[in-house]
Formats: sequence, C-alpha cells, structure tokens
Amino acid sequence: MQRRAFLTHFGTGLAALAASRPALAQSTPQGLSLAELRGSTSALDFDVRPGALDNQSAAFQRMLDETARRGIPVFLPAGVYVVSNIKLPDGAIVAGVPGRTQLVYGGDGHFLSGQALQQVRLSGLIVDGANRWTGAGTDGLVDLRGVTDATLEDLTIRGAGRDGIHLERCGGRVADCAISGAARFGLFAVESSGLTIRDNRIEACANGGIIVHRWSEAHDGTIIANNRIADIGAANGGTGQWGNAINLFRADDVLVTGNRIEGAAFSAVRGNAARGLQVIGNSCRALGETAIYSEFGFENAIVADNIIDGAANGISVTNFNEGGRAATVSGNVIRNIVASGPYTPDAPGFGTGIGIEADTTVTGNMIEGAALFGINVGWGPYLRDCVISSNVIRDVRIGIGVSDAPGAGQALISANVIAARNGAIRAHRWAELSSGELVGARRGVPENIVLANNRIA
Repeated sequence: MQRRAFLTHFGTGLAALAASRPALAQSTPQGLSLAELRGSTSALDFDVRPGALDNQSAAFQRMLDETARRGIPVFLPAGVYVVSNIKLPDGAIVAGVPGRTQLVYGGDGHFLSGQALQQVRLSGLIVDGANRWTGAGTDGLVDLRGVTDATLEDLTIRGAGRDGIHLERCGGRVADCAISGAARFGLFAVESSGLTIRDNRIEACANGGIIVHRWSEAHDGTIIANNRIADIGAANGGTGQWGNAINLFRADDVLVTGNRIEGAAFSAVRGNAARGLQVIGNSCRALGETAIYSEFGFENAIVADNIIDGAANGISVTNFNEGGRAATVSGNVIRNIVASGPYTPDAPGFGTGIGIEADTTVTGNMIEGAALFGINVGWGPYLRDCVISSNVIRDVRIGIGVSDAPGAGQALISANVIAARNGAIRAHRWAELSSGELVGARRGVPENIVLANNRIA
C-alpha cells in the first residue's frame, strides 16, 4: 500500500473508530487518545499483517524496535497476529482495536517480555497464550521486569500456561484488563514500586487472582481497587498459600478497596506479614476458607466496611504467637459463616465471624449466622489488650468467646447486642469452655475480662 493511500485509509478508519468509541477522542487511561493515534504508524507499514498464515515474530520485532527508536506509537489493525519471543524495547507503545486485535502465542520460548526499561505501554489487545507453557526465565504471557513505568490497559489476556501478567520490580498501572484461564495466577507482582491495579476483571484462574509479594518485608504501597475477581481455584492444594483472590506477602502499606470478589477456594483477601494493610469496602461472597485474613507478623491493619456473605471464617486478625498485632475491625457485615472448609482445621475449627488476638479494637460490626463464635477473642495465652464494643451478633452458637487461659491478657467487652444459642459471652481455655453465661453474672467472671452494658437479645 502506498504511503499516501494508507494515510487516507487510516484517517478514515480513525474517524469511524472515534465515532463508535467517543471516549477515544479524549486523553483517557483507556487506550491511546485520537491525537496519539494520529501520530502513530500502522503495523502494515512494516509488513506485519493480520491473518497471515506464518509466524510474524521477526517482522513484529523489527517493527517494535524501529517505532520505539523513533519515539512513535504503533497501531495494530483488527485481526490475528501469531508471534512469539517478542522483546519489548524501551518506549514501546502498542495499541490495537479493543476486542478485535489479537496476538496469539506461537510457542517455543516466551510471548511478550521486557527487562530494565523506563517505559512500556500496551493497550487494546487480546493476548492469547493458547494454553502453551512459556520457557525458562519467563512466567507470564506479559512478563515485565525492572520497568519503571509499565502501563497495561484494556487488554484481554487468556490461556496462560503460568501467569497472565507477571511483573517484577515494576511501577505503573494495570487497568481495565480482563484476565482469565491462567494456570497459576492472573496477575503476579513482586517488589513493586508505586503500582496501581484497578478496574480489572479476573476469572477462572487455577491458583490465585492478584498476588502482591516481596522477597523481604518492606514498603510496597500497591493500590488494588475496584477489581472484579471470580472463580479462583487452588489446584496446587495446600492450606492457604494458593487459592486466594487477593494475596499479599511481606508487602507493607497496601490498600485493597472496592473490589467485588465471588468464589475463591480460600480467601478473598489474605495478608501474610503485611504491615499497614487496609482492607476497606470490599464485597466478598462464596469463600472456601477465611474471607479476610491478616496473619503472622502483621502490624497496624484496618479491616473496615466490608460485606462478607458465605465463608468458613469471616475475618481473622491473629497469630500473636508470630508477632501479629494492632488492628481495627469496624463496620463490617458478616453473614453465613459455616463449620466446613477445604481441610481439617485445628481447634476450635471453622465457623467464627471475627477472630482477634492482640492490641485490636472490634466495633460496629454486624454478624449474623455463624456456626461457632460470632467473635472469638484470644486463643490460650495469646490475648492482649482487646476492645470489643457496639457489635450486633445474631444467630450464632456463642456470641463472644474470650480466653481466660493462664497468661491471657485483658479484654474489654461492652455495649454489644447478642442473640446466641449457647451463651452470649463465655470464656474458654483453649478448646474447652471454662465458664457459663457471663452476661449478668454476679460471680465467676475471669479477672482478665471486663464486661459492661452488654445485652442479650
């Protein structure tokens, strides 16, 4: 195609595209703006053509290298492109027609990767791994390592033989993407710096949805907001290291907010040794184990204003024996907590709405329908300075259980309204109940427990 004829054809196509997608005419996060597209070049200029019968990897790589060197975006017209072993150069900006431009992995190595780059931007592409394994040294269909500003927007990523997106030591954002069918994780990010993960749809991944890890505990600061996550399995088994919609490990100061999570083999949000974790305003349904977990060596967690409907435990803020301490659990609605889970648990078993141990305030929560405790405070000697106040607890076996085992610290329990089958507030020593009903009791209240103004409904 002659250059002048192509420009005429391309300009006409852009006008039609702008008419069908009005948002494209503005500089928005979803894809390139119309102004940017007008400054781009087409893949056709580099003899990269949709629907070609052969693998176009060599021509595709030359196209990316040349356009990045010249500092211009490249536009991929609608159609199918079979490529593999593509190394994204620094400054690569690639845009397609959302839902119609499809890159298919040709096998024999890796798909799209980049290392030690300042900037990469991909948008409007279907990235199809064809359920093929990638070779050694890459873990994702899109695999970026050491990229300062990685922008992945409006991508459809499917059929990954391992991870859909794998980011290592990257900043930037992953937004408005649809990720499904990953054999390991939908999105794995390790050692991130200023990363935002928002407004994505992640479904049917075999071992996890969004995973944010660090090699050693440190500030991370990732924002995970407004994603929809569903049907997350635990194909590798275990007792919680797999099967989580959102999993954080050693990553401090992460915000998890506004996500809609339905169907995970284990947790909706699981923070392991993650300090400064905020889990706020998420909707969590149909979880196989504990819906929201802050565990092991965490500090300063906030778990607030979440809705949990259906899990083996609701919220667990525990592991004082491993240094886990300091949390606020407030304003949550927790329903339908059952006694069965994905493995045989240690005592006291599944079925607790909220479990806490050290330096924690639990206030203003609504718990309805729990097979065991509405709220469980401490375990053996692992209890210190907890406040449980102004909660409404209904349809549970025991409203509030609190440890009075030797070595247990103090708990203040006040102004709760409780409807329970086997006692509103009762003490326990490990797995054994050690008191009768404590609400209104004139004697027999353990010295480490202070009660005030609680009511039996």
